[in-house]
Amino acid sequence: MELNINNKIYQTDADADTPLLWVIRDDLAMTGTKYGCGLAQCGACAVMVDGQAVRSCVTPLETVAGKKITTIEAIESDDVGQRVVAAWVKHQVPQCGYCQSGQVMAATALLKHNAHPSDEEIAAAMVNLCRCGTYNAISAAIHEVAGKGDKV
Repeated sequence: MELNINNKIYQTDADADTPLLWVIRDDLAMTGTKYGCGLAQCGACAVMVDGQAVRSCVTPLETVAGKKITTIEAIESDDVGQRVVAAWVKHQVPQCGYCQSGQVMAATALLKHNAHPSDEEIAAAMVNLCRCGTYNAISAAIHEVAGKGDKV
């Protein structure tokens, strides 16, 4: 099976029902995408597939073959991703940092499809769990990238 990850083509002989997360982490050694719950609940494993945030821990390879997959390792080559990372730092979003790669991927996907999301749209899109509770800082960072300043 052929996978386009971070604009590079990889071949894998993994079973078609293997979760994308395991190929990314174990076979390709891209460890920025985290394993959290394994149930698509926490979002630590979020990557973008054709610009949409998906939970890679439950995404079978067969559903992403031929699609453009972006992991946190390539986020700074994306203009929106660069701005999200800069806002994350400015607003001191990361605490423990474990969920942050998934949070950044979800925020980038949101802003790529909706450049000026409302508070409600941010809340609906940012369903990743953060045990440190940095949700207000996440919202402020997204608003900054959207050009709304430090709104919270």
